[in-house]
Amino acid sequence: AMPYKRNPMRSERCCALSRHLICLVQDPLMTASTQWMERTLDDSANRRISLPEAFLTADIILSTLQNISEGLVVYPKVIERRVNQELPFMASENIIMAMVKAGGDRQECHEQIRVLSQEAGRVVKQEGGDNDLMDRIRKSDYFKPIHSQLDALLDPGTFTGRAPRQVTKFIEMEVTPSLQKYMDKLKEGGKVELQV
Repeated sequence: AMPYKRNPMRSERCCALSRHLICLVQDPLMTASTQWMERTLDDSANRRISLPEAFLTADIILSTLQNISEGLVVYPKVIERRVNQELPFMASENIIMAMVKAGGDRQECHEQIRVLSQEAGRVVKQEGGDNDLMDRIRKSDYFKPIHSQLDALLDPGTFTGRAPRQVTKFIEMEVTPSLQKYMDKLKEGGKVELQV
């Protein structure tokens, strides 16, 4: 049904099993709610089923996700095209701020860019065309004071916030130390079995 997708069945299996795993949490909660700290054995049948099933379900979810992610292919050109389609709309607030810094009236600037954004949005949504908001801004005499700044205002890196630093910190503080014991074993010439 979806020949253009690479891993639809495995991804959907992970979603389905994840929902199942979430529901398994109810078993011990219901059992605990009726135990009242008494020494009864009515939880044993439930535990013999729910606990192993939860661990087995979690195991197959992780194994399948590992299988999917190891074959992950990233298409930078597709990402770039998508970002370039949305970036002009995202940058509209920065353009307004730049105009205000250049002496423009915020309300008037907002109205000017709102009109141009709506026109560009119509081209994208109704005609299936590319986002031409920046062309419209470059042609507008109103935005002439910041024409030289437009490329800098459209730098995708200015929209990522702290994400690059957070990823670097996570890799340095969590991932690298976790992998280090396996790297040390490899350096010693030993066989490494990754436990997932």
